[in-house]
Amino acid sequence: MNKKPEVYRPANERVQDFNEVEKVLTQNELLAQLQRCHNCGIPFCHGYGCPLGNLIPEFNLAVANNDLRLAWNLLSESSFFPEFTSRVCPALCEGSCCCNIDGDAVTIRQCEKMIIETAFANNWVKPVVPNERNGKTVAIIGSGPSGLYAAENLNRKGYTVTVFEANHRPGGLLRYGIPDFKLEKHIIDRRIDLMERSGVSFICDTVVGKDISASYLKRHYDHLILAIGTAQARDLAVPGRDLQGIYFALDYLQGQNKVNCGELSKLPIDAHGKDVLIIGGGDTGSDCAGTAVRQGAKSVTQIEIMPQPPEQRSLSTPWPQWPYILRTSSSHKEGCQRLWSLSTLRFIEKNGAVGGVEVCPVNWSCSKEGKPLRFEQDLHNSKIIKADIVLLALGFCGIKATEILSQLNIDHNERKLLPYYNQLQVVAVGDCANGASLVVKAMADAQQKTNLY
Repeated sequence: MNKKPEVYRPANERVQDFNEVEKVLTQNELLAQLQRCHNCGIPFCHGYGCPLGNLIPEFNLAVANNDLRLAWNLLSESSFFPEFTSRVCPALCEGSCCCNIDGDAVTIRQCEKMIIETAFANNWVKPVVPNERNGKTVAIIGSGPSGLYAAENLNRKGYTVTVFEANHRPGGLLRYGIPDFKLEKHIIDRRIDLMERSGVSFICDTVVGKDISASYLKRHYDHLILAIGTAQARDLAVPGRDLQGIYFALDYLQGQNKVNCGELSKLPIDAHGKDVLIIGGGDTGSDCAGTAVRQGAKSVTQIEIMPQPPEQRSLSTPWPQWPYILRTSSSHKEGCQRLWSLSTLRFIEKNGAVGGVEVCPVNWSCSKEGKPLRFEQDLHNSKIIKADIVLLALGFCGIKATEILSQLNIDHNERKLLPYYNQLQVVAVGDCANGASLVVKAMADAQQKTNLY
C-alpha cells in the first residue's frame, strides 16, 4: 500500500493562523505505512540517509507491534531532539528508503513525530542528569540546533555547561528563523525546560565579545564551543538594490516570529495588501511565502534562477542519493505562484521605493543525466514583475565578523567559515564550521565533535 495519510490541516483553515500546518498522525493512521517497512535487506534509511543514525526499521517495527515505549527508547538512543527534526527535517531517510526505489517512501518523519509526542504525553521524556560532574566547564556561544545539541551531549557526559545567546530566548534559528506554522515555539520551551532541569544554564540577551569578553571566558571555562551559525545573508548586487522595500528573508521571518511571541508589538515588515516577490526558490523562500499569505498579501510570487526540477527523481541523483526532484511545500499550495529559470536584472523604483523587478529568462545547459550545468541570459525577452516588497532568500555565505572572533584571534577560511579546532581549544560546530545546511546536519556535527570530549 503506497497511499499516504493526509498530513496537513486544510489550507483554508491553516492560513488563518500561525499554528503548525502538520497534524500529529495517530498510530492507526501510520500502521499501513509502517507495515511496508522491513522488506529491505539493508536499511539505507539508517546508515545512508539519517545523519544521526536513527534506528528507523527498529522503531517502525515497535510502533507496528504496538510497543510505543520501546519505540521511544530506540529513538532516544540516537536522537536528543526528535520533536525538532520530525517537524523541520526534509526527511533524508525517506530519500534513501528502499520503498523509494520504485514507489513512495515510508512516512518515517511522521512516525518519529508520533513517537516523541506520545512520549511527552505519557511523561516518558525526563531530564537526563549525569551521575556525577567531572569538574570541567564549557561555554557554548549560540543556542541554535548545534549549540543545543552540544550542550545536551556534554551535560550528559558530566560537564557543567553554560549556553550564551544574544537573543531574548534560546533556540537560535529554531525560534527566530523557522515560522511557527512549521515549529510552534512552545515545543522549544518544553525542551529548554528539560535541559535546565538537567543542569544546563542559559544566559540570554548577551552578546559574547561585547557584554562578555574572550578573556573572561578563558578565565572561567575550560572549553569554548562556537555555534554561531552563518548569519551573513547572500545579497543581490543589481541596480536599485538600495531602494526601500527590499529585505533579507531572515529579517522578515524574525519580525513575524517576534510578534507572535510578544517580543515586538508591531510587524517591522508587513505584507498586508501588497504584491510580494521572493527571490530564491529554497525552503527559506517557501517560509516567506507562507508568512506573506498569513499576513494578507495581495499576491505572492517566488522566482528561482534554476530550472524547474523534474516531477520524478532525476537520473543525476540515483537512489539512494537525496533526489533532485520538484518539491512543493504546504506554503506553495496556499496561494504562491512559482516561476523558474529567471535571472534578476534590476529593481525598479516607484514613488521612492521598489515597485517592480526586471527579470529575464535563462537558458540552461544540462548534463545527459539532467543536472543543470550552466546558463545564458535571454536579455531580449525581459519582463517586469510588479512588487511592493521584495524578499531576498538567496541563502547564506558565511559567518559575520564578530568581536569574539577578533578577541580569540580566530579568522575564517576562504569559505568564510571557522576552523574546527585551534590552540585555544575552541571548537566550531554546525553551520559556522561547515556552511549553511540542514538542522539535522548541524545537530549531527555537534554530536560527532562533542563525542570526542
